[in-house]
Amino acid sequence: MYALAAMADMYHDSDEALTHVLGDTGALWDQHEIDLALFFASPHFAPHYSEMLQQVRAVTGARLLLGCSGQGIIGKTREAEGIPAVSLLVASLPGADLRPVRITQPLLAELDTPEAWHAWTGADPDATNAWMLFADPFRLDCEALLEALSAAYPGVPVVGGLASSAPTAQRTQVFLHDRAYGDGAVAVAIGRALTIRAVVAQGSTPIGEPWTITGAEGNVITSIGGRPAYELLVDTLQGLPEELRQRARRNLLVGLAMNEYRDTFRRGDFLIRNLVGADPRTGALAVGALPRVGQTLQFQIRDAQAADDDLREHLAAARAELGEQRPVAALLCSCNGRGIGLFGSAHHDAGAVAEHLGPMPLAGFFCNGEIGPVGDRNFLHGYTASLALLVPSAPPPVSSRQQSAAREPDRGIL
Repeated sequence: MYALAAMADMYHDSDEALTHVLGDTGALWDQHEIDLALFFASPHFAPHYSEMLQQVRAVTGARLLLGCSGQGIIGKTREAEGIPAVSLLVASLPGADLRPVRITQPLLAELDTPEAWHAWTGADPDATNAWMLFADPFRLDCEALLEALSAAYPGVPVVGGLASSAPTAQRTQVFLHDRAYGDGAVAVAIGRALTIRAVVAQGSTPIGEPWTITGAEGNVITSIGGRPAYELLVDTLQGLPEELRQRARRNLLVGLAMNEYRDTFRRGDFLIRNLVGADPRTGALAVGALPRVGQTLQFQIRDAQAADDDLREHLAAARAELGEQRPVAALLCSCNGRGIGLFGSAHHDAGAVAEHLGPMPLAGFFCNGEIGPVGDRNFLHGYTASLALLVPSAPPPVSSRQQSAAREPDRGIL
């Protein structure tokens, strides 16, 4: 398996930008069949999206092209925010099973059972290793889509992000093959010889101790460890060193453990959600989730230092897990609330990936929401860096159903 990636962020002309990225990836598509192309483009090129997609496919011969618009564009070790930019990744993936689909809101309403999803996508849940997904956040119920996809393919990681555009615009586009769509989502089921190792850094660091939720109703936590929730929060903050207490003052969140039966809890074990309200009178806390009685909670803070520490710890864990195995390529979906606005300098997330995992073909964009697993469940996140490392996997045997489905055309493509 081989991949190359290139980025152009110094061109206002779409033809010149494409000439640059196609030239820098030509060593691969000139010698190998391209199974997958990932393409991301800033809104400066929106009038030319369709022509650009057609040219990329025509020149590279890519069997499948997937991507979307992005307020900022990511490539290799660089991030281009708010300026004209495109990023292209091309990959030759022999032995991989790639099944692209396009999903619209009406179709989402029709696919109301896991079996309906399996029949429509042609992707066998027992032979699907991962999903890659890009969606328009304004004309699609993305939470419902992620919930349905996760129910149809339990335990299968879904990694990607919600398309973005100019900061004041509420119109994005998603790309499939040689067409740009102003609504819905595009996705690809990945199977056989390829899988995804997901790295989901939610940009936070834990404070205090883990506690058990003892009272909850809806999104309101009434008691933690048998004490009023607000009282425990105040005690947690007062027990912090002064420097950490100052950091927590404006950046406080909650972490909800995905598996409360662990003996110890680390980064990556918690789903991070906003603390949206506190009532000192009743002692209740309102959070941006539906916590359960018996679930483990730990308060968290999010700022530039916490986000940097969190990402680096997750990348170090991924490097240790991969050992000598090298990713073929990577997709990086970073929140548009990160970047220069959070870290004060450019190229933070892309640079950290290269620093910890070494140089590799990488493409991505700044999102309106990031998609990735926590534990064995997929979630839509904010302020997160969601990284999909494409790595080879041992392919399972091919069933007769898969052989038949492999001969069928792409599903859900208009």
